[in-house]
Amino acid sequence: ALWIMAAKWEMETQLSSESARHLFLRALRFHPESPKLYQEYFRMELMNAEKQRKEKKAFERAKMDMKEFNYSEEILNGEMARIIYRDAAQKIKGVEFHLAVLSIAKLFDFTQDLQKEIIESLQTKYADDPLTWDYMARRELELGSPQPEENTTKQMKVSEMTRREERCCAVFEEAVGAVPTEDMWKCYITFCLERCNRKTNSEELKQKRLERTLSVFSKAHESSLLPEALYKQWLQLLLESNLSEKATEVAEAATKRFSLSVEMWQMRLQGLIQLKSDDVPQCFEEAIKHMKSQGTLPLWILWVEWSEGVNSKEETDVLYQRSLRATTPAESVTMKEKYLDWTYRNHGYKKVRRVFTSLCENRPLSVDFFRRMIQIEKEQESCKMLHLREYYERALREFGSADTDLWVDYVKEELNHPQGKAENCGSIHWRAMKMLQGDLVEDFVSKYTLLQTGHL
Repeated sequence: ALWIMAAKWEMETQLSSESARHLFLRALRFHPESPKLYQEYFRMELMNAEKQRKEKKAFERAKMDMKEFNYSEEILNGEMARIIYRDAAQKIKGVEFHLAVLSIAKLFDFTQDLQKEIIESLQTKYADDPLTWDYMARRELELGSPQPEENTTKQMKVSEMTRREERCCAVFEEAVGAVPTEDMWKCYITFCLERCNRKTNSEELKQKRLERTLSVFSKAHESSLLPEALYKQWLQLLLESNLSEKATEVAEAATKRFSLSVEMWQMRLQGLIQLKSDDVPQCFEEAIKHMKSQGTLPLWILWVEWSEGVNSKEETDVLYQRSLRATTPAESVTMKEKYLDWTYRNHGYKKVRRVFTSLCENRPLSVDFFRRMIQIEKEQESCKMLHLREYYERALREFGSADTDLWVDYVKEELNHPQGKAENCGSIHWRAMKMLQGDLVEDFVSKYTLLQTGHL
């Protein structure tokens, strides 16, 4: 970056292409395989050529004597840049570099031959690379037949755009035949989706783009080369276009092909829920059966949330209890928090206390689980200190060695609650000092001191 900055300064501020060139050549001795250096050196030589072309033109216009100025035809035609490109192409492999250099060359109107050489090199060296095909196809968008501006009607513009897009797709069709890979299909679909999302006032063009995109999705799927991530976009497109039957079909096919992917099942279930289908419960059962217990948390969350809106409280309760048994211990922690919350919302305080007590017997638990119960107690009109102590004690049994805030909040409760006992603070402090580990002791002491002095 420093070499490039220095060379740019020489070129733009000092107006010395000679010094800039020397700097780039020195830089390449230190960084012989830096694509960025080559790109900037290439750009600098083209800028230099353009500057000289403009000067020469100005002198010719002024009919000045050109003998004292020595303009080399090679430099004027960008020959230096060509040498740099050829040198770089031997050292730096990959389509990306060629495309970067090509996009720089396109900024200058005298580089047609150079652009042609880069494109030919791309096609010979990287014929199997999806990025090469992607570039060649997209190029068709720019190579339209130029029409006189004044007489173009809206209809002519639309048909011209349709023709260009069809040419692009013809190249892509050839590409997926020549390089039948997931990456190649991904390039093709990405192109179709981009065109589909472009704004246009022509309904005809909009419809054509949509049909084309859906057809490409189908072809990729039939070749079993549609990447997992793109099924989601396909489904979204189908649902937005109100093709719900096709969407259900696609979602089912996706879960068959990626039967161990939680995302695929989630996507299928969300689609069914959106369509208010009767197959939702059956599909949940199928998903859980395929996935065993590992990583099913998102599915259980989706299931209970769906059930909360559709089923009776009893059925949802049964489902929550089932989810606790079916998820892995680490994932069941989240389900316990959700179950506690749901019970309180739907069955009130007495039932939530019973659920809390029974859940406490099934470890693991989380700090948030206890904090939620403390919060519920505080929301009661007759908030009992006796109950708060029970919750804090249970929480500290699990997390007392690693959570300073629990201890501090317990002390606060004893100080601020009408039924609290300030004399208990000393023993809580003593227990905290014994239980907390490492640096946490220091952390607790500073928080406790702030509390004593009324700053916390």
